[in-house]
Parts: sequence; C-alpha cells; structure tokens
Amino acid sequence: MADSRDYYDVLGVNKSASDDEIKKAYRRLARKYHPDLNKDNPKAAEEKFKEVNEAYHVLSDADKRAQYDQLGHDAFTQAASGGGAGYGGFGQGGFGGFGGQGGFGGFDMGDIFDMFTGGGRRRSNGPEQGADLRYDMEITLREAATGIKKKFTVPKNDTCTHCHGTGAEPGSSVETCPDCHGTGQQRVVRNGPFGQMVNIITCQHCQGSGKIIRNKCSECRGTGTIRVKKTIEVNIPAGADTGVRMRVSGEGEPGKRGGPKGDLYVYIYVKDDPDFERDGDDLYKSVDITFPVAALGSTIKVKTLDKEVELKIPAGTQSGTRFRIIGEGMPHLQSSRKGNLYVEVKVTVPKRLKEEQKEALLNYAHLMGEDCAQYKGKSSWLDKIIDKFK
Repeated sequence: MADSRDYYDVLGVNKSASDDEIKKAYRRLARKYHPDLNKDNPKAAEEKFKEVNEAYHVLSDADKRAQYDQLGHDAFTQAASGGGAGYGGFGQGGFGGFGGQGGFGGFDMGDIFDMFTGGGRRRSNGPEQGADLRYDMEITLREAATGIKKKFTVPKNDTCTHCHGTGAEPGSSVETCPDCHGTGQQRVVRNGPFGQMVNIITCQHCQGSGKIIRNKCSECRGTGTIRVKKTIEVNIPAGADTGVRMRVSGEGEPGKRGGPKGDLYVYIYVKDDPDFERDGDDLYKSVDITFPVAALGSTIKVKTLDKEVELKIPAGTQSGTRFRIIGEGMPHLQSSRKGNLYVEVKVTVPKRLKEEQKEALLNYAHLMGEDCAQYKGKSSWLDKIIDKFK
C-alpha cells in the first residue's frame, strides 16, 4: 500500500461492519477508482484502486480479518510483507510464529537452523505450478442482468509448440546436470571453529534446473515458453456485480519442471448505467411527471431493464415519492430470485407556457385564494386577465 492507512478507513467502514457492508463499500470504491473510469488521472486512481483491493482481500477473509484485528495494521502488514508466502499466503508460513509451519515465538525453526549451519534452506526441485494471471473485465448493467458470453485476449507465456516445453531443439536431448546429478543443488562443506558445516547452494552449472541443454530450441531459446496472445471465452452469469471473480482453470502461466499451469482469474466490473442505479439486487431510477398527473392521479408507463410496465400514481402524489415495482430489479447471482425496481417521481415545472396555459394557471391560483395581483406587471396580457378577476 502507498501509506499506512487502516484497512477499515480505506473502505470507509467501522470495525464492527458486517461482511455485506464491507462488500458494498468495496464495490462502490472499486467503481469509483477503476483506472479505466479515471482517464484524467489514471495513475492516482490505480494507486487508490490497489489500496481498496488490498483492504478488501484482507477484511473479506474471516481468518485474515481476525489476525488483522488482533495484531493491528502495522504488525499485520509487516508480518505479511516479511512472511515466506508473501501477501495473500498467510497460513503457510506467512506469519512464522503465528500459526506457521514449525514457527516458534515469531521465528521459523528453519531460519534458526540456517543461522548455525550457515546454509540455505533446501529447496524442492520437483514440479512447480505456474503463476496465476488476472484480467479485469468491464460489462454493462444490462449484460450483467441477462448474463453474457465474452471473448477477450490475454498476453501470456505459453508452452513452446516447437519443443513442447523441453527447451531443446527437436531431435536433440536434455541431459542431466553432471555436477548436481539432477538435484539442482550442491553441498559445500566448510571447516569452522565448531567443526564442519554443510551449506546447500544452487547449482552454478545448471542454475538450479538439474538439466543441461546443449542444443537450445530455436523458437524459445531454451526457456520452454513463448509469448502469445490467447483468446479466451468466459460465461458471465446473470446477476454478476462488481467484485465477482471467475476462475478459468489452466489458463495461467506454464508450470516449471513439468508442473501444471496456473489459473486465470477474471474480475468483473459493472459500468455505471445512465438510467439505473444499482444497490445489490435492487435498481433505482427517477421519472418525471407533470403537475396534473401528481395532483389528479394517473397511470404512467415506466421502462425497466427489458420492458415497459404500468405504474399507478395516486392523486396528491408529492415530488420525491418513491414507488416499488416488485421483481423488476437484478437477478440474484446463482438464484431465480430477483430484486426490486424503485421509482422516484419528480414533478416537473414547464419552462414555457402558452397563453391558454397561463390563463388556466391564473384561474387555478384565483380559485386557491391566491392574490393574483402579485403577478401583475409580468406582461400586458397577464394584466388583462388579472383585471378580469377584479
């Protein structure tokens, strides 16, 4: 994070906030600071966006939130940045003595062992899963309401099709490193005041791969991967909202040493709609009505996301009154239930009136007992009508 602000302050919620309140705050701020929606200052928006994401990923996880509340902001972020798993890897050694593997009093026993032996920790030379990728996708409110299939292109590393990931030119072979015998590590014995100490280091000959490639692939130059642009299609379900994350299995970076590929995570962002505002599954919109409709009552037509419905306006309706249309909101994610549409009516005042309309209004004012003399001097035509009342 760019600063040391408390995660609750970042999201604008208090420490007793529910999971739903935290999610709503995240969705609102994610839309506000998304870089694509802040063309004037994208760099500053991106920093805010990252800050909001970091706060949400901690507070939306029950275990991480409990640790955050217990440790406090500074201790938590320090432990997260200094842990073996890095940010997002808490629980696998990320906190050392706080629930880590082999931890004691904030130290990892492996680290203490290395202090006395002078050796590095033994690293696995087995298969390793590839890194995960992230893609941010924007959709419209109407696309979120119906669900939609979306195709997009992701630049990524992929297994070289020429050598099939071996890194060697087809027809040639990959040899086992003669120095480390395929382990990727070497043992260095040193004499010290307390006797011999063994230090485990990365093999300098094969750079820890355990393999030697004499004739490197002409396409990937021995790396086993090439840079490609992959077209991917995802099926976004109806009811998706900002913050929804979709996993596309096996579309991340290639694994190492025969390991599986990572995954691609698609984060959904729903763009603001000019006609509707969204709050969870409910939608809100405003509709203009005339004074006669508000005063006398009528039935008006209201456009929902996909059709027109009739709304009854009772006589004497005041400007700002809100009506509920049941079941015309957004579909609930992974459910047949739908939210509601709330319609706020606003009584409009015409900017220009015809002479007959002005006369009718003056008649109305006269019948209501108003002093029509206050309008005298507005125009000679109005003065004639006012004199008629007198």
